[in-house]
Amino acid sequence: MLPDHAKIMALLEDTEEVIGRKKLQKIVYIGKKLNLPFQEKYTFRMYGPYSEELTLRLEELCGLGLITECKETKAGYYQYRYELSEDGASFLEKFPLDWPAERAKPVLQSLNNQSARFLELVSTMLYFDHLPNEAVETRVAELKKSQNYRPEEFKEGWEYIESLQNQ
Repeated sequence: MLPDHAKIMALLEDTEEVIGRKKLQKIVYIGKKLNLPFQEKYTFRMYGPYSEELTLRLEELCGLGLITECKETKAGYYQYRYELSEDGASFLEKFPLDWPAERAKPVLQSLNNQSARFLELVSTMLYFDHLPNEAVETRVAELKKSQNYRPEEFKEGWEYIESLQNQ
């Protein structure tokens, strides 16, 4: 078992569960941008930053029975719920993992309490964080026209990013 797989398991242990594939992608990406030790590579896709590596790790962890993926029908679409399995919890107890639990847990729980839509905004803002804030907002508004983000949502996004960086 690779340490990067175990870090995804630690995330699920810290959050107890994550509902939604997109949400899990965004939590890992934002965590990585906040210097949590995630190694997944990301590219920009339709819903913002996306990691094929993370998708493959999740499939492998499910296949090994270390996490569970439950497919649920909700309002005409499918939603996926991810949790650490009993075998996964037992594995993590024995695996020597360099994981900053005291710092990571409150950040990951805070991220998990946000909507997937908001995390899509925040992760996209962070994807372009090499630009000035105004340019970030312009770029995000162009790329995410269908989301129709309002100025107050950008303000909330910046405030949330700052609060996470100060944790």
